[in-house]
Amino acid sequence: MTGARHILVLPDRDAAGEVAEALPERFGITQEPQLVRDALAGEDDAEDAQWLVVIEDPAGRLDPTALDALADEYDGWLEAE
Repeated sequence: MTGARHILVLPDRDAAGEVAEALPERFGITQEPQLVRDALAGEDDAEDAQWLVVIEDPAGRLDPTALDALADEYDGWLEAE
C-alpha cells in the first residue's frame, strides 16, 4: 500500500485542536498532525478562516471514511485528494 496525506478541514482553531488531540487515541497515530490556518479566498477577516489538520499516513493504513466521520463530529470534512 502506498502512503497518503489526509487533510481534515475544520471551521475553527478550537475544533482543529480537538481533532488533533483525538487522533492518537482513535487512530493510534504517533506523528503529530500539522495544524494550518487556511484563510478563505477574498476574505481579510481572520475570523473567516478554516483550519486544516494535515495527517501524514506513510503506511496508508488510516481509513478515510473514519477520518471523515471524526471531522464531521466537529462540523468539518475530509478534503478529497
